[in-house]
Amino acid sequence: MRISLLTLASLAIAGTASADVSLSIPLELGTIGSVHAQSYTCGEAEPFTVQYINTDANTLAIVPVDGEDRVFVNVVSGSGARYVSGAHVWWSKGDTATLENTMDEKDVADCQAQGDTTVQ
Repeated sequence: MRISLLTLASLAIAGTASADVSLSIPLELGTIGSVHAQSYTCGEAEPFTVQYINTDANTLAIVPVDGEDRVFVNVVSGSGARYVSGAHVWWSKGDTATLENTMDEKDVADCQAQGDTTVQ
């Protein structure tokens, strides 16, 4: 038991020391994959850009939330494209989207796409 506690303590300290570590996950686009970006505005807030990554096996959206880029994963949706990251949901359909914090029912932003999609 003592060794387990020491190991956990060491891991906790190591985790704190490596807070500035960058992570890179290689994704193969495959035959039908694409990466594109779309700008949005939500009410009076500053415009922001969402990056969409579509591979043969994964569909992701990178959405800025509270000053940091968050990776959202596509989940089943009856209509449009729905992505989740923790308590946040990014739901896009056509030129509109919604960013919702499911832990705060008042934290919902209705967004509008701006300009053309940029393909990367």
